[in-house]
Amino acid sequence: MQIDSLEDWKRTHDCGSLRSENVGRDAVLMGWVNSRRDLGNLIFIDLRDRGGITQVVFDPQVNEEIHERAHVLRNEWVLAVKGKVTPRLEGQENPNMPTGDVELQVTELKILNRTEVPPFQVDGMVDASETLRSRYRYLELRRQHLFQNFQKRHLIAACVREYLNKNGFIDVETPFLTKSTPEGARDYLVPSRVNKGMFYALPQSPQLFKQLLMVAGFDRYYQIVRCFRDEDLRADRQPEFTQVDLEMSFVSEDDVLGVLEGLMKELFSRFMDREISTPIPRMEYREAMDLFGTDRPDVRFGMELQEIMDLVGDSDFRIFKTVADKGGVIKAIRVEQGASEFSRKILDELSKTVIEWGGKGLAWIKVNDDGWKSSLSKYFKADAQEAINNRLGAVPGDLILIVADSPLIVNQSLGMLRLEVADRLKLIKEDAYAFVWITRFPLVEYNESEGRLEAVHHPFTAPLEEDLHLLKDHPEKARSRAYDLVLNGVEIGGGSVRIHNISMQEEMFKLLGISREDAGKKFGFFLEALRYGAPPHAGIAIGFDRLVAIMVGVESIREVIAFPKTQNATCPLTGAPSKADKGQLKELALKELTE
Repeated sequence: MQIDSLEDWKRTHDCGSLRSENVGRDAVLMGWVNSRRDLGNLIFIDLRDRGGITQVVFDPQVNEEIHERAHVLRNEWVLAVKGKVTPRLEGQENPNMPTGDVELQVTELKILNRTEVPPFQVDGMVDASETLRSRYRYLELRRQHLFQNFQKRHLIAACVREYLNKNGFIDVETPFLTKSTPEGARDYLVPSRVNKGMFYALPQSPQLFKQLLMVAGFDRYYQIVRCFRDEDLRADRQPEFTQVDLEMSFVSEDDVLGVLEGLMKELFSRFMDREISTPIPRMEYREAMDLFGTDRPDVRFGMELQEIMDLVGDSDFRIFKTVADKGGVIKAIRVEQGASEFSRKILDELSKTVIEWGGKGLAWIKVNDDGWKSSLSKYFKADAQEAINNRLGAVPGDLILIVADSPLIVNQSLGMLRLEVADRLKLIKEDAYAFVWITRFPLVEYNESEGRLEAVHHPFTAPLEEDLHLLKDHPEKARSRAYDLVLNGVEIGGGSVRIHNISMQEEMFKLLGISREDAGKKFGFFLEALRYGAPPHAGIAIGFDRLVAIMVGVESIREVIAFPKTQNATCPLTGAPSKADKGQLKELALKELTE
């Protein structure tokens, strides 16, 4: 079949812009066949481009030759059409389409390209596996809702740049080929051809370079930057991702938090029609763990965790007593009027959730007018039951869920249980947006597998000045000047006040078990820079993919990344990663792989 050339044709409109005021005018549209209806005497085509859809009509009374040619058109063929804009017949308007009051009577047609039968239906419901859709991602991206995700992502990025530009920040690019400094997730390594046997690392973050820019006197830096981490994937992780990275000199925590709050206020006002109340609430890490069992609390609803060890630890219930004797914790949540909502079968399912998170199981109590309905009731007299009810604020009709174990398991399992219960009861308003700052994280934590302390955030985070005295004998009790921004239970950003004093940075490395020799090998260039007048500075990085996903209302960041990787960090579209040929490996001096 003949494929036509555009020649001198130019689009006058996109497929989403024609309206009633255009009736009577000539128009040229170009796009893909979204759907077709052949009624014999009339052929209707919904023509689609990124702007939307316009109905075009092939009428033999207008042009019989073009009408005959239109019989062969199929979905996803690429067309250009000329014609006159006309009103749709009364009763045939489509109020669900912006162009639904008009149609284009076609006088000329160009078939610009045909298509093979697509592996899945582009228009309509998703009818293919994620792997298949990833392999033909360019076809999936033709779906209007996906394009709208990326259009909104583009506008959000433009707004971020606009906001930071007007607040004195300058956009500076930092290197992608840099030095491996493995103090976090695994690096992606890149072999050097020129310096055989040597490797670059792709940056997990521009952390050290942005601090060097502060030493250089740039004062306020930002970039929307690609970063790389070789870690296990999930819905909110990809091996390559984008973050809004910024750093500021001569500032404290309040200054950084203030800039970010202004940015969130601007974004949500402009794109979500929501006014974010500022200042955003702050919660210390310890409080977040105590009340929500996580440092990423969803504060759109209550149901906080409450400690009840003092009320149940010396009871005759063996599990509670054993946990108390071993120094564990016992916490509970109150599910308001949940007694009638949760059957024994559902409670057994919730118990399995606790077990999946390492717990031994779940104890439950249904509060009635005449006391408890629970296997625990025989272990607690009426006055003890009343004390527990009062602690939790429980009244008849409520459900109490209890987990007893180590602090880590109790917090994790009960924190996840809180979210599952809220989801089952639909307590979370989908159109609610609740921000919270989590502050004063522990500075370090003990890594059992490596047998040493490691930084909770990274080794360049400054300790709280009031906790400096703890670093020598009780470093695990020291708190940091770190802060995370959490939105609807998702960590969307994190940062800290940095160490800008060389002696403190060396002390931090020593605390983490990094010898002076190793520190010199990994961070020597940075340590040297701190000797040349580094100003006090602080910064933050916002996970741009996560933020956009929340703002467009999708659960996975893959929906806002044009060509994402799978859970196995592969790309079905290109076949990456793939083997290199022996010639390339030899050129890179990777001898083991060539044998």
